[in-house]
Amino acid sequence: MGANSSLLSQDSSDGSTHPAKLKLGDIPESCIALVLLYLDPPDICKLARLNRAFRAASSADFIWDAKLPPNYHHLIDEHLTNTSTKLGKHEIYARFTRPVRFDSGNKEFWLDKRTGGVCLSISSKAFNITGIDDRRYWNFIPTDESRFHTIAYLQQIWWLEVEGEVDFRFPPGTYSLLFKLRLGKYTKRPGRWASNNEGVHGWDIKPVQYQLTASDGQHAVSKCFLENMGCWEYHHVGDFVVDDENASTKIKFSLTQIDCTHTKGGLSVDSVLICPSNLVKDFRALL
Repeated sequence: MGANSSLLSQDSSDGSTHPAKLKLGDIPESCIALVLLYLDPPDICKLARLNRAFRAASSADFIWDAKLPPNYHHLIDEHLTNTSTKLGKHEIYARFTRPVRFDSGNKEFWLDKRTGGVCLSISSKAFNITGIDDRRYWNFIPTDESRFHTIAYLQQIWWLEVEGEVDFRFPPGTYSLLFKLRLGKYTKRPGRWASNNEGVHGWDIKPVQYQLTASDGQHAVSKCFLENMGCWEYHHVGDFVVDDENASTKIKFSLTQIDCTHTKGGLSVDSVLICPSNLVKDFRALL
C-alpha cells in the first residue's frame, strides 16, 4: 500500500495496529476535487463550506471548466472587457451567474446556477413597437416587477406590432424563446399594489401571432388567445437549435395582431426570454 498505508492504521502501545479514524480534513484535495467534478454547482458550493480542504478543492479550474459553456472565452472577450485581472474558472462561473448587461443595458445574459445553461433576457425598451411614441397608444411604466424596472403598457390600438432582435454567441444546444406578457396592470393604492384590469379588451376576438426567425433560416410561428388577467405569463414563440459555438446567431422575433376590425388594449409587455428548452418549466414556476 506504500507510504499512504500510515493513514489507514496506527500503532498502539503494545505494538499492535488498529484502523485509524480518518477525518474529512485527511482526504487529499485532489481526491475531493475529482468527486466534486461530478456534482452540480450548488452542491459544490455547499460542500465547500465543510472545511478548508473542501473549500480549496472546490476552486480547482478543471471542475469549473467542465461547468462553463464551451464558448465562455468568447463571452469574456465580448462582455467582460473591463476586467483587468485574470480570473480563475470558478470566479468566471460565479461572475456569469450574475446578469451581465449589454446593448445600452436593455439586454442581459447569465448562466443558470444549476446547469450552467446560458439564458438571455431582452427588455421591452429594446423592441420596435408600432405607436410607442404616441401616449394615446403606449406608455413605458417604471416598476419593480421587471428585471429591467420598466414595462411597456398598451392603452389601446388597432394595429399591434412588436418586433425585436438579438445577435449573440449561444453555446450549442436547443433554445426556446418566450414573451413575458400580462393582461392588465398593477396600480398603487394606499398601502398596497392592486391588479387593475380596466381597459383590457379585444383579445378574445382574434389570436395574437408570434414569430421567430434565426439567421440560419430556422423559423417558427405560433398563435394563441390572451386570456388570463392579472398575472404574468411566458408565451412560447418557438425553438431554435445552435450547432456552432464560435458563430454568432441572430434571432428576430415578433408579436402581432393586425386585424384592424377591432381595437385591443390593456396589455403589459415586459420582456423576451431565451433559455435552454429544458429550463422553460423552471422559469414558468417562478411566476
